[in-house]
Amino acid sequence: MWLISLRDLQYRRRRFTIAVAATSLTFAMTLLMAGFSATLHNEVRRIVDLVGADEWIVVEGTSGPFTASTVLPGDTANGVARMNLQDRGSIKASSLVLLHSAMRTPQDRDVNVIGYEDGGLGQPPVTDGRRPRSPGEALLDTAFGIDIGESISVGGRRLEVVGAADGITYYFGTPTLFVLLEDAQAIGFSGRDLVTTVAVEGTVQSLSEGLTALSPAQVRTDLERPLANGTKSIDLISALLWITAAGIIGSIIYLSALERTRDFAVLKATGAPNRALVVGLALQAIVLSVASAILAVALAQLLAPLFPFGVEIALRSYVALFSIALTVGLVASLAGLRRAVTVDPALAFGGA
Repeated sequence: MWLISLRDLQYRRRRFTIAVAATSLTFAMTLLMAGFSATLHNEVRRIVDLVGADEWIVVEGTSGPFTASTVLPGDTANGVARMNLQDRGSIKASSLVLLHSAMRTPQDRDVNVIGYEDGGLGQPPVTDGRRPRSPGEALLDTAFGIDIGESISVGGRRLEVVGAADGITYYFGTPTLFVLLEDAQAIGFSGRDLVTTVAVEGTVQSLSEGLTALSPAQVRTDLERPLANGTKSIDLISALLWITAAGIIGSIIYLSALERTRDFAVLKATGAPNRALVVGLALQAIVLSVASAILAVALAQLLAPLFPFGVEIALRSYVALFSIALTVGLVASLAGLRRAVTVDPALAFGGA
């Protein structure tokens, strides 16, 4: 029976090819949607891990250092370190300025700004060039496409690019600019000695009134909060795409069952059990689903680099694609399977 089903697919290869093309494009879009969602969450994890803080000090009542606009006095880090002297040494407290600004030269685009203390927490990884060592220097994410040695203007401040980092983005793929604390204060606070958070290496035992400490997990949760609606929309689109794929596969299998009604009647009249007919149609659904999934993987790899927003498709997404594709194919073929089971063998000997 499986050979008959494969021969039928070969006979109807034009329809099969069109179905595979349409279904694979739908599957590829689900992979890309999964990649978008993964990128949003991976960005949050990377930027929080990059700072390397065990605790984040912010104004009490602030949801998090990346999403709030509250500020702290510039000497807060020293105060936190003094209040938490320990017998085995002191904690390491570093001032940070986290901003969202705009670049005007040489291109107009949004930019995340991270201002850090030289030698403190939050220093960027370097893939080319070096870290900023003096005011007026900047390290950019490679997503900007700006070469080392070029000048840029951010928040009205001129900066020279001295280094590059790769993959340091957050807020829907917005690339990041690293500068020394002084430059970040000039960009965000007109040069006033203010910071947005204090990153701490170690455990804070006591804090001044009006301050609170957040764990890295709390910071990640807060940074993911603005992304919630976006990820929900992505999940909804993915669900609709799966339904679309199920509709395509189900239509093809049901149409095949209708066209083969007389064939099924003949097979049943010659003693073929219903199970054999069901297995044959199910095999067609499986072949269609697997072929579509294989082509979808190739399409996703080709399309992913075309998007301005990073698409990080994890290995588990590819594995899940094949599992879900098989399930969708079998469920979608139920109507066709029912048609095959209910065919009257008498149709083999009369008009139908």
